[in-house]
Amino acid sequence: MNSPDSDRKVIPIQPAADDVEVSLYQASQKIYPRSVEGIFAYWRWVLVIFTQVLYYGLPWLEWGARQAVLFDLNARRFYIFGLVLYPQDIIYLTGLLVISALSLFLFTAVAGRLWCGYACPQTVYSELFMWIERKVEGDRSARMRLDEGPMSANKFRRKFTKHLLWVLLSLWTGFTLVGYFTPIHELLNEVLTLSTSSWETFWILFYGFATYGNAGFMREQVCKYMCPYARFQSAMFDHDTLIVTYDTERGEPRGSRSRKADHTQLGLGECVDCSLCVQVCPTGIDIRKGLQYECIGCGACADVCDTVMDKMGYPRGLVRYATQNAINNRWNTSQMLRRVLRPRVLIYTSFLVALLIAMLVALSLRIPFKVDVVRDRATLARINDDGQLENIYRLQLMNASEQDKTFRLSVRGLDGVALASDTQVDVGAVQSRWIVSRVTVPYGAAPGSHAIQFVIEDSAGKDHLVEKTVFLVPR
Repeated sequence: MNSPDSDRKVIPIQPAADDVEVSLYQASQKIYPRSVEGIFAYWRWVLVIFTQVLYYGLPWLEWGARQAVLFDLNARRFYIFGLVLYPQDIIYLTGLLVISALSLFLFTAVAGRLWCGYACPQTVYSELFMWIERKVEGDRSARMRLDEGPMSANKFRRKFTKHLLWVLLSLWTGFTLVGYFTPIHELLNEVLTLSTSSWETFWILFYGFATYGNAGFMREQVCKYMCPYARFQSAMFDHDTLIVTYDTERGEPRGSRSRKADHTQLGLGECVDCSLCVQVCPTGIDIRKGLQYECIGCGACADVCDTVMDKMGYPRGLVRYATQNAINNRWNTSQMLRRVLRPRVLIYTSFLVALLIAMLVALSLRIPFKVDVVRDRATLARINDDGQLENIYRLQLMNASEQDKTFRLSVRGLDGVALASDTQVDVGAVQSRWIVSRVTVPYGAAPGSHAIQFVIEDSAGKDHLVEKTVFLVPR
């Protein structure tokens, strides 16, 4: 017996004639930035040199008999020139991070993404890697021809040399990073004798690999897809934020022409449509299409456009740093700068100044030693040989100065309370010491938990700390 469905015809569904297959992934094309000279390129290299001299040179500076900047995780001490910080000083790190974030907000509101274009590590190392690339493989056209050509001895030699220099720079960068956490002279000896610890080896290789990959291969992909700053920058921009802009009124309609031709008679703007602004852009965008989130504000397009304007005999500034209001209203520089002190900038500045003052005051009033008081929970209140009630405490004294210190200890807060152990403690320079302190009160004191305070005083009498705890009297 045939089933009810046996006579049905199965008609395959044919795709419609206008159906189009769309890929959800667009493969990135390699960008070959052209080298450029100009005032903005000059300042970009000034900041590249400054930041790298600071980064690579700082771990080698000495401060007395130690490294000037060292974050010694094993000893739980952080040295910043004459300042010695302990984990308990995390409030200063928090304040520094808040100040850095607020500074970035303020700087972005005023001047856009100049941080990205001039001082961001991704930009700095990309510039260094591209400089090596240009020295080894040549400028833009030479690199493009080399990549398109077949493998040869010349191509292999150039590629090998480039990558070898990239790897060496990356490893030195990773070595320097670890040198901020392990004394760099010791680390150098460990590297030369192949005796680095597993964690030191891991971080040197990991950070070196990250530098090699990000600056050598990913470059603009990091700025466009990985960096969150590009995504939320629009929340900090307004029409008075300084950005790299293309003057559409001057430039359009664009088109090629001879140097001797009068562009006004040809009905053209001042843009000769040479596309050099696209060729020099490290992220490969066309600034003539308006502000785009990929733009890092490096000003390379402004530099190369000015050279073209000079050759054509036109005024500079077709591509320039300006604000949207300045472009739309045809403001001059002074009119544009008068809009800098607007409400959001004043609010950011007020908060930033207040935080900086608070941080400086806190550091100036900071006492160069710390004390942690821990009541010994393993030992309950007891009666000692003198017939008095006794509690036991463990005190950690941390000397944050670089001189040996003697501290005087006392206790207060309860009638008859006294310290039955050592009242003077010696702590070496930049050292910490645990001691056991016995505190007594006369027998018959009111039962319960009583607040008392340890008073720790520098033997010089300059600074003292008061640490609260409790004294337990059993019922």
